Amino acid sequence: MKAAILHASASSLLIEDVPCPVVTPGHTLLRVLACGVCRTDLHIFERDLPTMRDPLIPGHQIVGEVIDGATKELPLGSRAGVSWIGGIDGTCPFCKRSEENLCDALSFTGYTIDGGYAEYALVRSDFAYPLPDNVAPQHLAPLLCAGIIGFRSLRVAETRPGERVGLFGFGASASLAIQVLRHWGCEVYVSTRGEQHQHQAQQLGAVWVGSEIDKPPVALDCAVTFAPAGAVVIAALSSLRKGGIVAINAIHLDQMPAFDYDKLLWGERQIRSVANMTRQDARDFLTLAQEIGIRPHVRTFPLDQANNALQAVKHETADGPVVILP
Repeated sequence: MKAAILHASASSLLIEDVPCPVVTPGHTLLRVLACGVCRTDLHIFERDLPTMRDPLIPGHQIVGEVIDGATKELPLGSRAGVSWIGGIDGTCPFCKRSEENLCDALSFTGYTIDGGYAEYALVRSDFAYPLPDNVAPQHLAPLLCAGIIGFRSLRVAETRPGERVGLFGFGASASLAIQVLRHWGCEVYVSTRGEQHQHQAQQLGAVWVGSEIDKPPVALDCAVTFAPAGAVVIAALSSLRKGGIVAINAIHLDQMPAFDYDKLLWGERQIRSVANMTRQDARDFLTLAQEIGIRPHVRTFPLDQANNALQAVKHETADGPVVILP
């Protein structure tokens, strides 16, 4: 099969012919129909995250067709989706407390195990999710990480219907989260850089849009930060009412600047990190996305232009999520 390969010694992905994966017990083989490009892929590519596998096939927002290793939930020929979490040990204290997103032995699709920048992908059957076959694969791919992790972020922030919610940064994940918030009847306030993202936030129903660290005109019940910058977290924290929560949706964050405890954190305000997601988050979000008809506008690239796809994410030149089509 053809795959985009990341070598530790290389400065770009290389398109290579590699052996097709062989099905093993407990695994399902997918013919990849689409694979979303996530900012985490960029962190892996640019070594912001340590190298865990060399060589590596990146990509963890996989939409595929089951061609071998079928199960009752994933029959032959059906659609399946794969996300960031590729497996757990099931035995550590976190798994036993139903906190599998914090498992001590997580495997990560497209990071510690090969992912979906390829024509085929081998995945753990119990970490693949049934997907509808009446939606184009490229519109499903961004839901599998950007959508699920944004949904979990709203849960970590303890968002309730009708609340005033701040979104700081407005990339792929935020553009999906705002559609959930609108469905819940929330007022959404967006602080983000770039006219393109600001315009998109307005189109998707934000009641107020400002620049990256602008303070919304009202006190927020909760907020989610999507930009990997500590200054943005402080901006979100300064916008909260007493008792509010900021959820940090980032796997990598630069230095957190010093801040005034009495003015910003006191009053039982909270800062919480969002670490991965659970399979229940995935199932709940995918069901909700189907119910309310979330169909992200995407920009697609062929597999042999995977490097260009990563650069589109880095420089934010795409109007919406980026998806690779093998």
